Amino acid sequence: MMDHRPRRILLVDDDPSLLVVLSEQLSEDGYEVATARDGQEAVHRLESGWPDLILLDLMMPRVDGLALARQIKADADLPIIVLSAVDSADSKARLLDEVAEDYVTKPYHYPELRARIQRVLSRLGDRIPRQSLVLGPNLTLDLYRRAATVAAKEVQLTPTEARLLNVLAANLGEIVATETLLSRGWTDTEEADPSYVWVSMRRLRQKIEVDADHPVHLLTARGLGYKLVAARDDG
Repeated sequence: MMDHRPRRILLVDDDPSLLVVLSEQLSEDGYEVATARDGQEAVHRLESGWPDLILLDLMMPRVDGLALARQIKADADLPIIVLSAVDSADSKARLLDEVAEDYVTKPYHYPELRARIQRVLSRLGDRIPRQSLVLGPNLTLDLYRRAATVAAKEVQLTPTEARLLNVLAANLGEIVATETLLSRGWTDTEEADPSYVWVSMRRLRQKIEVDADHPVHLLTARGLGYKLVAARDDG
């Protein structure tokens, strides 16, 4: 059954006027918006439920934006767009590599911000499921926590690995084209090429397969793409 509820956005910023104005703009576009004035308040908001997207300022009292983003990513791979007056290229690159899907500099232009929000949500596709996905006696995926249990041992997944597996899991047993995986795994890399997918799939096999040289779950469809399959007997 399709989920038609509005996408939920948590807006975290210590500027009260921005919270009011941006909340109204987002609400007019059909989003369900919650706000927090600092990182500590945001943590309390997250305890009552996860949003679909977080808009996050960096410079805040108590728990700052970067610390909050790291804390969030340690628990679940929620998409984060940084909204900050800091316009350093090095800061942008570091945040995009570590915790953020996109970075918008203040003062923001709302049509551009809206387009970036829509792009991130559409490219991330289906929401990451909260429930575990059991694919066999030796593999369980917990993509919401960016983790996998392989032969009774838990391994951590990177944000990119979790996104790729989420796309494959949403099409379980079916081939997903390399181009699709590329566009969903690297949402903000303009010059990504198929080798990104090939390398990531090889690394993923080393993480989630008992024997990476003889995979039973993450399979290659030569010349087409990849598919994730369940197996009754991994051995």
